[in-house]
Amino acid sequence: MTSTPTRLRKAVFPVAGLGTRVLPGTKTTPKELLNVVDRPILSYIVEEAREAGIEHIVFVTGRSKEAIEDYFDHQIELEAQLEAKGKTEILAAMNAELARPGEMSFTRQMQPKGLGHAVWCARDIIGHEPFAVVLPDVIVDGKPGALKQLVEVYAETGGNLIGVESVDIEQAHKYGIVDPAVREGNRIAMKGMVEKPAPGTAPSNLSIAGRYILQPEIFDLLATQERGAGNEIQLTDAMARLMRTQTFTAVEYAGVTHDCGDKIGLLRANVALALKRPDLGEAARQAVSALL
Repeated sequence: MTSTPTRLRKAVFPVAGLGTRVLPGTKTTPKELLNVVDRPILSYIVEEAREAGIEHIVFVTGRSKEAIEDYFDHQIELEAQLEAKGKTEILAAMNAELARPGEMSFTRQMQPKGLGHAVWCARDIIGHEPFAVVLPDVIVDGKPGALKQLVEVYAETGGNLIGVESVDIEQAHKYGIVDPAVREGNRIAMKGMVEKPAPGTAPSNLSIAGRYILQPEIFDLLATQERGAGNEIQLTDAMARLMRTQTFTAVEYAGVTHDCGDKIGLLRANVALALKRPDLGEAARQAVSALL
């Protein structure tokens, strides 16, 4: 009889990156706090994690990222002004995003050694339990959210899960790519993965899309992981080692992915999500049409 998987409670948000692909906009503003319509990118990601049942978010930060912690704290003067002016809807929306007691922790990645190293920096806070990793510059527009879709599969399968989406095979060399074995619906048993394969060598067109559920044994492997692509400690390399002893399932989630760490991706996210807003959609459509 298969045992019930340990409940997923925690998620790691690696937010130490410099956001070089969207400079100069990130010179003084963390890329995670760049706006999509009228909310920071990170607001959408935290909302997704909460929907998935995450109780504790671990932000792995870097220098000049203090604004992220401030965003989820009270702004006393601003709140007082909104209340005095009767702007209750805006005040309620702001208060809904505040960190709940004990919900958020912040730890530093002192050197930019890659995603794998950033995840490893959260090891003492995560402890010996499964956890999610959510890339905080990737918005997935889906109902339910991408992470909840993974959590629903995890409740049945346990093990390690990776969110994936189909990409043009000609573009596969730009991504981490899954090597699939057996597919059942949107679930794909994995036999391997490769980070940014050379053009023409990708084992599939299923790209790793910034949502993971991992078992804590990954931390021991990350501690000894050698540098890989980009001369960085790659999470995919450690996952490939863990796959020798544990199961990995790729889940092709339903939703539209917006890479907001890229200038055009950020622009697309703003337009796409504005068009879907009941309060802004028609005005946004007219504004975009007028420019075309």
